[in-house]
Amino acid sequence: MTIRTILKMGDARLLRVAQPVTTFDTPELHALLQDLDDTMAAANGAGLAAPQIGVDLQVVVFGNGTPNLRYPDAPVVPRTVLINPVITLLDNSMEEGWEGCLSVPGLRGVVPRHARIRYQGFDVRGERIDREASGFHARVVQHECDHLFGVLYPMRVRDFTRFGYTEVLFPGLDATDD
Repeated sequence: MTIRTILKMGDARLLRVAQPVTTFDTPELHALLQDLDDTMAAANGAGLAAPQIGVDLQVVVFGNGTPNLRYPDAPVVPRTVLINPVITLLDNSMEEGWEGCLSVPGLRGVVPRHARIRYQGFDVRGERIDREASGFHARVVQHECDHLFGVLYPMRVRDFTRFGYTEVLFPGLDATDD
């Protein structure tokens, strides 16, 4: 079990565009995924992208099949490893929702996201993934995939009156790592 340091906003490595994975089912890729899983679990994250731990590869993990402590009212998102993702919008409808990020600790903001998406990519063995998602599931996928292109959620906040410290916005929510 290896818990890696999560890079924080301001670190230039979070602004880089990640490279696609070219070889699947390698010991190195399995080790990276184990580190991502361990780190995400230790931080109670809803998802984690490889660039957040300083690895410039198009790899994200999200969900774990159980309710998330940082988003207690959100529906459960299935645990997914997504490599070299491609997101397709299923319509133009948008939804606003509160987001936090392990790389932006202590803050939350309202972010507009596409309500319905299709996401495609590969699992660790190189098997194709092709799913549709809506609501919170779609939000998590979009948030994590943004990390692969150097985008942090505060860059998408439109109304900074709905951006601030978690402890002020949500008193009593145990989200100290957010």
